[in-house]
Amino acid sequence: MKITVAGAGTWGTALGKILAQKGMNVCIWSRFPEEAEQLSRTRRHQNLPGVVIPDSIRFTADIADAASDAAFLIIAVPSVFVRQTASDFSSFLKDGTIIVSAAKGIESNTLMTLTEVIGDELKNVGRTNPVVALSGPTHAEEVAKDLPTLIVCACEDLNAAEKTQHLFEGTCIRPYINPDVRGVQICGALKNVEALAVGIARGLGYGDNTCAAMITRGMEEIRRLGLAMGCREKTFFGLAGIGDLIVTATSNHSRNNRAGFLIGQGKSTEEAVREVGMVVEGMNALPAAVTLCERFGMDMPLINAVQSVVNGHARPSDVVNDLMNRKLKME
Repeated sequence: MKITVAGAGTWGTALGKILAQKGMNVCIWSRFPEEAEQLSRTRRHQNLPGVVIPDSIRFTADIADAASDAAFLIIAVPSVFVRQTASDFSSFLKDGTIIVSAAKGIESNTLMTLTEVIGDELKNVGRTNPVVALSGPTHAEEVAKDLPTLIVCACEDLNAAEKTQHLFEGTCIRPYINPDVRGVQICGALKNVEALAVGIARGLGYGDNTCAAMITRGMEEIRRLGLAMGCREKTFFGLAGIGDLIVTATSNHSRNNRAGFLIGQGKSTEEAVREVGMVVEGMNALPAAVTLCERFGMDMPLINAVQSVVNGHARPSDVVNDLMNRKLKME
């Protein structure tokens, strides 16, 4: 069975590696021919030190080649490139291919989740392939080293979700299914913004008490918005919700946590992103998060605080002071 991974970044490479080790026929596509050639030749990824890419994985920059006869297409590109990638692949896929969205984000101009974005592009060419969202506490750096974790395969089409679940069965990832595809993706996108907030607190020198409190209240913000959007409450207390938020807000592997830390230490947003050196998805999700807050009339202080710092150029210490002196209320 051929598995195609669209995206040769750390996450796409990690997913391709664990599936290849299971004996799957894995092809990883990169938009950049030089990247595909280098990965094929060196069997190393510069952002996954110590990880050896299996010889069985084939790299290509040819979309028609990558899409041909694929049973699964796993889209693992940064969220802002999901629509273009889905558009590029849509004409080459066969009807039975299950598409797995492994990116986390919300499209800022349409407020669509990424499975909706992919479905929108499929519709343009008359296709109705099932689209499954993949989410959970899964840093690529650890998955690539076969360290155990758990993940959620979310889709209203439970048959497609179960097929995706079985795809990852027997790897270092234990997969669960969840029919709440929107809730899983709201968690996946907004936890990146909340992780920026926790990182900023760390950069300011605040301790574990502060960060634990922010994670807890951040999850409550996400939950309230999700419920207003018709999502299932249980999702927010599962792997895609609190599980993913905890790891993103606390791990040294987290780009969002790292970028927030640098901002808290006084660097500008641009300097922080440049120093991290890879995509910081919390920055991409922030505009949609703010718009969703406004659209659903949600009071989301932490997300608004990140907006004030990142785009309003407010001093982080002043924003924290404002948060601590908000009107008292019941939990």
